[in-house]
Amino acid sequence: MGTRTRISHGVPLAPMTTLGLGGPASILVELQDSADFPEFVELAGTCAGSPVCLGSGSNVLISDLGCDSPVLRLGNRGLRIGAADAEGRVLVEVQAGHLLTDLVETAIAEGLSGMEMLAGIPGTVGATPIQNVGAYGQEVSDTLVEVRAWDWVLGHHVTLSARECGLGHRSSVFKRSRRWTLLSLVFALHRSELSAPVTYGAVAGVLDVPVGGRVPLAEAAEAVLTVRRRKGMVMGCTETDRRSVGSVFLSPEVGPADARRLEARNAPVNSFPDGSTRVSASWLIQQAGFGLNSPIVDGVRISSLHPTLVADEGASATAFREAIEIVLQHVLRCTGVRLTVEIDLLGTWHTAGGPGAPGQT
Repeated sequence: MGTRTRISHGVPLAPMTTLGLGGPASILVELQDSADFPEFVELAGTCAGSPVCLGSGSNVLISDLGCDSPVLRLGNRGLRIGAADAEGRVLVEVQAGHLLTDLVETAIAEGLSGMEMLAGIPGTVGATPIQNVGAYGQEVSDTLVEVRAWDWVLGHHVTLSARECGLGHRSSVFKRSRRWTLLSLVFALHRSELSAPVTYGAVAGVLDVPVGGRVPLAEAAEAVLTVRRRKGMVMGCTETDRRSVGSVFLSPEVGPADARRLEARNAPVNSFPDGSTRVSASWLIQQAGFGLNSPIVDGVRISSLHPTLVADEGASATAFREAIEIVLQHVLRCTGVRLTVEIDLLGTWHTAGGPGAPGQT
């Protein structure tokens, strides 16, 4: 392979994830240049199992047994900002291994609006369409134009439009699928000194503006970071809850009858851009009796800052998955609503349910 590509065997994957859990990769390929990707395709053809892609490891739980399939870690970085088109859109082409935080900071520095509310979200840009990453009123589906990917079924490069990506609430055609490896993405941003309207009360409160107000891009991003830090949702902002994947559970979709029943209990029930009605996963977890810092199983507890699971010293991936199931069952029993797990499972699991397929997280 190219001189900037490294192949290793039996490499521990735990240090490459934000949870710090899981076993080794039988084969790990660390690729820094997209030009070397064809050589990875050739290597993958000689291995058992479909290849999986690991970016920053911020949305994945790796089995204690590790992963027998070839693991690709994309480190291809770089972006190119085009001129504004007739519609006033500025197209930004970004390599999949580029860090999302860097893209957001660059967009703000260039006076480009469309991603300022995504400040502080960890992971690579290639991960963003996998679960239609979003926060505080913005999501990838607002700006994504197309992706360039390798299609393992067709055996060649493809370009998929945003529509073909099937973006929904934290979902896409890529979610839990190993068919594609994303290599580069194109976003459409707009030149503006001001942010998109601030739609979340917590962010508006930090800014001391009414909901719907607009502020300079950098101020909006800093307010989002402030809110995220309070929840321990910025990497490195807290020592006690640092081993986290952020939101373990999605806010689940509910039908009209359940929405009315939950609203009568003062539950946060909201409508989303994809037409779904969802109830806050955090509220459901609290209603099931899980207080902040509550232990669930050995080494796994509820965060001290936000109703989500975090790992402590002595935790294992098996224990973390057990904790997920405990929370799921308690919430269902106490609220009548079934949570949906947001994180992806990678590797070989001996428990029921089988492995999920990771995104480029």
